[in-house]
Amino acid sequence: MSTSIPVALPRNPCFSSGPCAKRPGWSLENLANATLGRSHRAKAGKEKLAQAIELSREILQVPATYLIGIVPASDTGAVEMALWSLLGARGVDVLAWESFSKDWATDIEKQLKVPGARSLLAAFGELPDLNGINFDNDVVFAWNGTTSGVRVPNAEFIPDDRKGLTICDATSAAFAQRLDFSKLDVTTYSWQKVLGGEAAHGMIILSPRAVERLESYTPVWPLPKIFRLTKGGKLNEGIFRGETINTPSLLCVEDYLDALNWAKSIGGLDGLMARADKNAKTVADWVERTPSVDFLAKEPATRSNTSVCLQFADPKITALPIEQRAALAKTIVSLVEREKAGFDFAAYRDAPPGFRIWCGATVEASDIALLTKWIDWAYAEATTGL
Repeated sequence: MSTSIPVALPRNPCFSSGPCAKRPGWSLENLANATLGRSHRAKAGKEKLAQAIELSREILQVPATYLIGIVPASDTGAVEMALWSLLGARGVDVLAWESFSKDWATDIEKQLKVPGARSLLAAFGELPDLNGINFDNDVVFAWNGTTSGVRVPNAEFIPDDRKGLTICDATSAAFAQRLDFSKLDVTTYSWQKVLGGEAAHGMIILSPRAVERLESYTPVWPLPKIFRLTKGGKLNEGIFRGETINTPSLLCVEDYLDALNWAKSIGGLDGLMARADKNAKTVADWVERTPSVDFLAKEPATRSNTSVCLQFADPKITALPIEQRAALAKTIVSLVEREKAGFDFAAYRDAPPGFRIWCGATVEASDIALLTKWIDWAYAEATTGL
């Protein structure tokens, strides 16, 4: 491990897991055609929103029979909308192996208090037992654990003849991992992750089975306006044409369109996945030659290619109390940030002490390679004398 300070800086030092780095070549000038000062219900605004939906469908390869809507409050809002609108018709299995999926478990068990709800839990770095899921129940899970770096390897654990709905928080997987929509009844994500869009807007994708549930079941709890997907017992189809429930930012919409068009220009989903895989491999190559760090995800098949989470591996560090390890990680991140060589790559506050390097498609592998050199330097500086 080098102890001399590196010379080269990443061209883009942004490695946050959300909001994430803007796409290569991004500029405010790219948003010059935003319909600012216009109503989102005017023809121009509706056209922009509809275009965002159709480009999302094209790049994500969403089946034509599925509906796509733009909803309030980022991915969190989209997930909450699904939980409050759809759950309660049968029991629920919620898979929780990182921070946000634990939030969904809290909502289901302590806020909605769905009868027959149960949580299938796993520690950071692991997945719950996928063979223990009862698919007679509705099932809620994150495809990719943003705060743990652990993802489901595929959707083969979901049976085609399931009786319940599958509700998937895919916010840090969409556009970087291939989602099997035949296995997903509700899929949610936000613009701010793999495409580096702006925050506060969510996306919800509904299968025909989810629509059938919406039109045949009414929850026992009241629904706030921003969660209502139906009118008079029927699906509010306007939402899925871009007639949003509340007022969207047309500047953010323009930014999302810019990101989608960039994605299309580099080969669509295949191009996006290839970039994320290359970025994640850059981290993996560094981990392989660096004895001081290791992946938080224990199984290679479950390692994320977007939110790549790392923990300390040096025995003299792992033997320290967790408070000291957390302080060491904070010092390393601070040293790198002080040199403007990398920002926001600390592990999530609930995760084991370490690092979380965003490797989504808007990040360059060459920048990640430079970041690892700076982490090596900062680690040597911070552990001198230990």
